[in-house]
Amino acid sequence: MESINNYIKQHKQRFLDELIALLKIPSVSADTAFKKEVLLTADFVMEQLKKAGCDTVELCETPGYPIIYGEKIIDKNLPTVLVYGHYDVQPPDPIELWDSPPFEPVIKKTELHPEGAIFARGACDDKGQMYMHIKAFEYMTSSSNLPCNVKFMIEGEEEVGSESLSWFVPRNIEKLKNDVILISDTGMIANDIPSITTGLRGLSYVEAEITGPNRDLHSGLYGGAVANPINILNKMIASLHDENNFITIPGFYDNVEELSKEERAEMAKAPFNLKEYKDAIKIDDVYGEKEYTTNERNSIRPTLDVNGIWGGYTGEGAKTVIASKAYAKISMRLVPNQDWKRITNLFVKHFENIAPNAVAVKVTPHHGGQGYVTPINTTAYEAASKAYETTFGKTPIPQRSGGSIPIVALFEEYLKSKTILMGFGLNSDAIHSPNEHFGIWNYLKGIETIPYFYKYFTELH
Repeated sequence: MESINNYIKQHKQRFLDELIALLKIPSVSADTAFKKEVLLTADFVMEQLKKAGCDTVELCETPGYPIIYGEKIIDKNLPTVLVYGHYDVQPPDPIELWDSPPFEPVIKKTELHPEGAIFARGACDDKGQMYMHIKAFEYMTSSSNLPCNVKFMIEGEEEVGSESLSWFVPRNIEKLKNDVILISDTGMIANDIPSITTGLRGLSYVEAEITGPNRDLHSGLYGGAVANPINILNKMIASLHDENNFITIPGFYDNVEELSKEERAEMAKAPFNLKEYKDAIKIDDVYGEKEYTTNERNSIRPTLDVNGIWGGYTGEGAKTVIASKAYAKISMRLVPNQDWKRITNLFVKHFENIAPNAVAVKVTPHHGGQGYVTPINTTAYEAASKAYETTFGKTPIPQRSGGSIPIVALFEEYLKSKTILMGFGLNSDAIHSPNEHFGIWNYLKGIETIPYFYKYFTELH
């Protein structure tokens, strides 16, 4: 498929222009104020799938945002690849920390991206990586190099828990029938060190509300005599970790998968520079569970983090009040064998138990999902490895990720097929953060590599 490189060179500017147009639409699924824009993005994806060569493209209504489905079936006797991606993005906040507006994409050169990177919300997660698949598919159809059947399922709620996808998949098992699921919503170690993600952490996300008095009170008249919900919430959160940074919720670690010394030794072979890691995020030292390395803490170990905390007066100047309520959003990243619903229930029970009688506690579970480990002895993994070898000239390293894609376990449960995670982003791409970006080299390298997966998977299958 030497012509893939010529095709990319010929259409490079158009590929970039189309992605920039997609990134300009603020498809923030978490905020209903952007509902119109999320739906516009769904229409954009639909139109691009049609142009790329799908014979059938549908906008599938769900209880939430629509799922875009497309397919091209060339021979029912050939294998079928199901491509999953999402067109929604994280909120851009805090806006003031962006160097350029989050929905006005700009291309800038950086040390890691000398050819330039596109800075915009969703550039890497997941519009840029999802769109690589549409452009790779376009190449295969236009050049008669499509070796097997393809189905696309692009959703609009990944950043808020994929609730509508959980509704859609069990109702469309026959439509979604496939031999392998292909996703690019992960990263790789470095541009010169390709890797394939073989494990994902699960997730439990909750919101806690602590209520004290029935209204905000004067802190002079009532201070010291009435429970302050903000003070108490902070004490409760602080107690969720012990002095060695282990999580204190009873039963939390019951089913945690413990890797052998041999497996941990294999993980340690992946290139990692602690100084560069700390310098990149401007910290003096790392932090986490005692007796585990940084790479182990952010991949094979569970976590509990406060993602947001608020209450009382936060405006300019002073207002001396004891707030009636305090709130926190808390996420727990889980490892294989930890059931997210069980962990959520354990958190609720524990958080209620540690609260003093002077306050009322309400915990609202938001969403979650199971962890996932994909085997490396499958035809699909071999095909992905050969694809990277072809375009990078190196065998990719299998690597577990600290992130979560809850629907991967759902796919295996209902569709009975394995998932291959071919990510082309870098850890430094600032996904979910201000100044998110995606290297132009990475974007085009993904378009170059993906068709080889189809080729090798079909041959090996």
